[in-house]
Amino acid sequence: MQVAESEGDKQPLSICSTAALGAAGACLIAVCYGLARFAYGLYLPAFQDDLELGSTASGVIAAASYAAYCAGIAASTALTARFGARTVAVSAGLLATAGCAAIAAAPSALVLGIGVTVAGSSTGVASPPLARAVADHVAARRQDRVQTVVNAGTGFGVAVSGPVALLTHEHWRAGWWAFALAAAVVSFWTWKAVPAGPIGAARSAGAEGQGEWRGLFPAGAWALLGGSMIMGAASTAGWTFGPALLQDAGGHGPSLTTAAWIVLGVCGLAGAAAGDLVARLSLQTAWRVLMIALSGATVVWALWPHSAVVAVVASGVFGAVYIALTGVLLVWGTRLYRGRASTGVGLAFLAIAAGQSLSAFVLGGLADLADLQAAFLAAAGMGVLGGLIRPVRTRVQW
Repeated sequence: MQVAESEGDKQPLSICSTAALGAAGACLIAVCYGLARFAYGLYLPAFQDDLELGSTASGVIAAASYAAYCAGIAASTALTARFGARTVAVSAGLLATAGCAAIAAAPSALVLGIGVTVAGSSTGVASPPLARAVADHVAARRQDRVQTVVNAGTGFGVAVSGPVALLTHEHWRAGWWAFALAAAVVSFWTWKAVPAGPIGAARSAGAEGQGEWRGLFPAGAWALLGGSMIMGAASTAGWTFGPALLQDAGGHGPSLTTAAWIVLGVCGLAGAAAGDLVARLSLQTAWRVLMIALSGATVVWALWPHSAVVAVVASGVFGAVYIALTGVLLVWGTRLYRGRASTGVGLAFLAIAAGQSLSAFVLGGLADLADLQAAFLAAAGMGVLGGLIRPVRTRVQW
């Protein structure tokens, strides 16, 4: 396999343009992940009260969001090769805008579910084109760092959603209208900051019948997919049921729950250092340490939900570790699929979504049969299992 365009032929972006791409990409990830997708868990208690949702129904809606995420990744990876990174990235912002608006206007659980599903699809659409844009247009020595900075936008979005939720908890529709407006603004910024090309070369690749999905499973791919899927499953309890655990099992009010969510998002910004962590510790060591930390934070959440201090600290650790883990998977995928960054990232994030989709349904049912603490302990066990997977250093050259 050969790279269609050599590194020497590429003209990397200037430092200023690289910064603009990184900032716009991080904000797109923020609105798609932190607002359109993960804020569902933050507002879940309000949805349950106003729209009469049980834990099982809440889990089904979350699972539908994750399933839409899977579909979005598959479509995004293929469409990025055909239409270019900018077009697909802007589409992600528009999906986030439409999904948030539908949630804000939802008169019933059915419409809420549709809005959550559309919003969830935006996250799948966002990551592959941004990874491709960075890989194609950023100087090689800066790529790992810029990739993980863009990925850490999730933490920024979560940090923003917390104060908004605190101000609009009893008027959640206003909060979601604000999210829709933010997504629309970021969509325009993305169109301005993400380079448009090279679409022609991408279309030629598709015309050859190869496309972005060729050579899907080289040596090392199954480790990437398995680790990603288990990490997604292990993280679902925190993202989907974390606020409900603190309120139902912990007895905390909305203010403490929202404060914990804000801390989760702020600490998630530390995940931007994932690229440097991999460089310092190695991919394998960083993966194992972070998976153990994810399980530890989930166990602490489950066993001591009544302690406000413990709940807030565990939320912060969870946020930092989760964003760092997605950053590690992003680096893992781009290194394994050298020359086809959107394929490696698309596969990894597709597996995350598949694990989250299955886990949301299972953990929601377990919470109804037993309680939320049991669901969190089950999720922690998944994290320990995922830490046993070893990244394979084989890479594909296209």
